[in-house]
Amino acid sequence: MLRTVLILVAALPLAGCYYAQAAKGQWELTRKREPIAEVLADDDTPAGLAARLRLVQEARRFSIDELGLPDNRTYTAYADIERDYVLWNVFAAPEFSLQPKTWCFPIAGCVSYRGYFSKDAAEKAARRLAGRGFDVAVGGVAAYSTLGKLRDPVLSTMMHWDETRLVGVLFHELAHQVLYVGGDSEFNESFATAVEEFGLQRWLESRGTRDEIETYREARQLRRALVNLVADARDELGEIYGRPIDDDEKRRLKQARFAVLQAAIASRLEAAGRDAGGWLTGELNNARLVSTVLYEGRLPAFRAVLEDCGGDLPCFYDAAKAIAALPPDRRDRRLDELGTP
Repeated sequence: MLRTVLILVAALPLAGCYYAQAAKGQWELTRKREPIAEVLADDDTPAGLAARLRLVQEARRFSIDELGLPDNRTYTAYADIERDYVLWNVFAAPEFSLQPKTWCFPIAGCVSYRGYFSKDAAEKAARRLAGRGFDVAVGGVAAYSTLGKLRDPVLSTMMHWDETRLVGVLFHELAHQVLYVGGDSEFNESFATAVEEFGLQRWLESRGTRDEIETYREARQLRRALVNLVADARDELGEIYGRPIDDDEKRRLKQARFAVLQAAIASRLEAAGRDAGGWLTGELNNARLVSTVLYEGRLPAFRAVLEDCGGDLPCFYDAAKAIAALPPDRRDRRLDELGTP
């Protein structure tokens, strides 16, 4: 923790207020961290919380034994942070572009979002970006990874999730410790999502919960359908933004396409019997689309690599690392090839 604080303090001349709040927020998590074993041994620990923490222990052991994920001190502690989210991420994209604005950090490298430990600070930053003409989006984050640099605790913000989501996020965040490419958020998140998806399938099968397996598959199918709607909209919006027409006409066509997308998403959710709500059902703009693609944009490519490996995870990790080692332009071309049916 001291090493990380020193890194952040060294960066203060670059963006003093931002790094100060980051250091303060991370220190708060560290201060509230308690070993899970001690929380479970405490007679005052609520039964519901104890059950969730035992599930975390089981999932963590499964991730090591069955998925080859790191065996370290990550998720061996618990922190009650007494709020709904640990971070609020700010995403931004130009008014007529789907290329995200990026920020660079000492630990994570360059990413397509900026995290704040205060909702007010995130919204203030979003307003500043909007004032500069960017499309912006702010979203609460219940869990995140320091890539193994710190002993990340399980957070109270994660405890209200159902079993599938909780276990999936553990697999996802641990996957970042296997492979992380600085400056390529879409690669990193899609890789981790592929590990999460495959790991959850194995987890549910190992527990013999057929109903949960079917529910999970239906949820994944729905998510794929929604992402496909977003992908179609991105293609059309990219074509609109590239047209030699005036800005007012671009704005009109942009808003019309977002209206079509919003209606399609609502229709798909209604057909699936799902309530409206969530990241894709708020006010849509370029920034919201950019953030959605981060987690799924390269997923077809990683699914193809996993299939080529016959579901063998060491093979998959080695193949993904080989792709990650390519220069960015060659990496993108290779992922395009793999992701094309």
